[in-house]
Amino acid sequence: MIPWTGTGPGPIAPDGSAVEHYALLEPGGEPERIHGEIPAGASILELGAGAGRVTHRLLELGHPVVAVDESPEMLAKIRGAETVCSPIQSLALGRRFDLVLLMSFLIETPDDELRRAFLRTCRAHVADDGLVILQRQPPEWYDTIEGWEREVPGKGTVRMTELSRPAPGLLSATMEYVIGDRRWTHSFTTKRLDDDFFAAELRAAGLEMSGFVAGDRGWVRARPVTA
Repeated sequence: MIPWTGTGPGPIAPDGSAVEHYALLEPGGEPERIHGEIPAGASILELGAGAGRVTHRLLELGHPVVAVDESPEMLAKIRGAETVCSPIQSLALGRRFDLVLLMSFLIETPDDELRRAFLRTCRAHVADDGLVILQRQPPEWYDTIEGWEREVPGKGTVRMTELSRPAPGLLSATMEYVIGDRRWTHSFTTKRLDDDFFAAELRAAGLEMSGFVAGDRGWVRARPVTA
């Protein structure tokens, strides 16, 4: 099983993400999709915010954002949001938000106890009438994904390599990013989250699966269970 590690120029976050590479990334419509799910001006807790790829656009759309990441180098790239340097699993702000956001497939950690801690953090920080949005790969993605390479105009080359399936439901791979003479890698193992399994994990944390954002099974909605 590949651990979550990274290589390349500049600081590397604890999950293997390269700070300088993440600072170059731009949103691909995710903030607008999130904005469409919540009221104007709704407060957002963004868990695993990274270098602010999504954060900055959410601020532009009128949402106050608290951005959480365990990498101080990532948070140093964020402007305009309140930032908190903390692991997700031990976060305890004593505040609740209209939306708790957990993206970048962090929920697919193969560590079941860590995933459950992530979900408990989501529940502890979402308002009783609020919403949690979690990003995963659709379960069927695990059945067909193979290595690939693509050129991104003006952004260099992106590759997924070293794919393996170390156990049922697990996928290990390495992402490679090349821009000019700079090269970063990010190796990881993720766990397939089938709908029934994920719904049970959510219920154990006091959350209820409530459908998908824009019908996309990679974007899961969850609501607090209050009764």
